Order: sequence, then structure tokens, then C-alpha cells
Amino acid sequence: MTDLQTEPNERLETKTSTATSIVSMLFRFQSLFGLVAVFIVAVLLSPVRDGANIFVSSDNLFNVVRAVSEIGIIAVGMTFVILIGGIDLSVGAVLGLAAVGSAVLMVNDDFGMWPAILIVLAAGLVFGLLQGIASAVFGIQAFIVTLAGLQIARGIARIWSGGQGVAIAYGDGPGEAPVSFSLLGERTFNGLVPIPAIIFVVIAVLAILFLRTSAFARHVFAIGGNEKAARLSGVPVTRVKVIVFGLCGLLSALAGVIHAGQLNQGGPNDGSGYELDAIAAVVIGGTSLSGGRGSVVGTVAGALLLGVLNNILALRNVDPNVQLLVKGLVIVAAAGLQRLRPAS
Repeated sequence: MTDLQTEPNERLETKTSTATSIVSMLFRFQSLFGLVAVFIVAVLLSPVRDGANIFVSSDNLFNVVRAVSEIGIIAVGMTFVILIGGIDLSVGAVLGLAAVGSAVLMVNDDFGMWPAILIVLAAGLVFGLLQGIASAVFGIQAFIVTLAGLQIARGIARIWSGGQGVAIAYGDGPGEAPVSFSLLGERTFNGLVPIPAIIFVVIAVLAILFLRTSAFARHVFAIGGNEKAARLSGVPVTRVKVIVFGLCGLLSALAGVIHAGQLNQGGPNDGSGYELDAIAAVVIGGTSLSGGRGSVVGTVAGALLLGVLNNILALRNVDPNVQLLVKGLVIVAAAGLQRLRPAS
């Protein structure tokens, strides 16, 4: 009798385990499933021109990747910050500062392309490190530190540019930027693939490999999971936090350089609101806002999902206000899914 009772119990446990595994897989890859779903909807809703689906045209799809390249690069850095349980609200302002710096150094100060880019990237790195020190060493909440950093970066950008956008003209004469910088706004592979999209893919691949293989990444997850336990286990919590904020500042500056190259100008207000889009990409990608759980793969999928959504809404000539509403609902839905995710 006991054996007869045991067999149904074992079958029930097996079914329960299988169902739990399926649910866990769905939540683990929620951003990828979401991207596929939005992509399919976009294909179905896309306008048709001369018998061809506009959305799935190669030019349009590469335009989607180009459009999300700046946000995507910032979101990669934001992923690391959120994984340690932090937040960085200054990334959009740092992008604007980097764009202004690139333009001013090349146009007004006659710097070469590489010296200007290296100076701007160094400035973004230092800015992020200083924010990390203020948060990790002095114990000021990251929200407050980076909110102040947003204002400081905007202020420096306005002082540096005289409060106006700096147009980038190309040539060999004084007041002109090196022609090579314009490549950031060009396409390669027979004019098909945008250069910013390639940079985004390279950054994403490097970040994915780094997050999966490095000891530093394990420290990041440990801090986000339980900072006190990580500290007691010998993890250099303060140093890791400072480096993570520095990395986020560096990637934001890189996005600013790309921004200047694409638009041929640098303005102190460039990047306004980008911090919200970057956070949205990370949240849609399944990274927990409390830290300790997430992936760059999910963030990339989240950024692409937002890009596809923006693109199809624009192709359908949807009112911009409605577009904001739809994006907001998607973000809320993604955050709500995190609340339902199994603890394991």
C-alpha cells in the first residue's frame, strides 16, 4: 500500500519540478521572449510599400540597432551599477558632457581625433569614479550622488560650450574637426551596417564575456545579493563599487562621443532623459533593481525591444504622446513580472 501511495507522489513531484523549471526559464529569458513577441507584432503591423514590408527591410532593421546604440552602451554600464544595488542618474548628462567635450576640443582647440576622444573618455571615467567614491567611501546614497552628478555634468557642459551647441565641421583647417571623426556617423559593409551599431555589439559582447568569466563579476553579484555577507567573505566591496561607477561613466562618455559623431555637434542638453531609457532597458532585461540578479544579454534584448517598439510606432505615425504611454506600460509590465519571478 505504501508503494502504491509513493508512486503518485513521485509523479506529482516530478510534474511540479518540471513546471517550476519551465516557469523559471520563462522568467530568466523574459526579455528575449518579449523581444520576439514585439518583433512579431511589428512585422504584422508594419506598413507595406510596393509590396514590401517596411519594418523587415535591412535598412530599417539596421536603423533600429543604430538608434539604440547609444542607449544600449549606457545601459550596459547601468547594468553593472544596478547589479550592485545602485543607480546612476547622471549617465545622460555625462553623455552630453562628452559630446560637448568632443566638439569643443576638436573644433575650438584644434585637438586631433584620438587625443580628443581619449580626454573625453578619461573625463567620463574620472567623473564616474568620483561618484563611486562619494557613494561607497562616504556612504552617500547613490541616488543622491548621481542626481547631483547630473546637475554638475550639465553645468560643466554649459560652461564648456558657452551654453550653446557646438557644430562640428570637417576639414584640415582651423576650426574644423578631422574628417575621420565623421566615420562615427557612417555605415560600413557596402553602406549597410552603421558604425555605432558595430561599436554597440562589440561593447555588449565584451561585457557579456566579462560578466560570465571574471572574478570581478562574481564580486559584483555577491555585493548585490548580500553586501554584508560579501564584505565578511573578503570581497573588496568599496573598491568594486567605485570601479563599477567608473565603468558606467566611461561607457556614458563613449556614448557621448558616438552621439557627437552621429549628429555632427555637441550640445550641453544632449542626452536628456537617456538615463530613464537606460534604466528601462535594464529593467525590461530582467535585472533586479535590488541587485544581485541580471545579465547584459537581457539588457541588450531590452534595449532592442524599446528600439523595435519606437520604430514600429513611428512607422505607424502614432502620436508621440501615445508612444510615451505605450513605453511606460511596457516598463511597468516588465517591472511587474519581476515581482512574480520565483525567488530561486
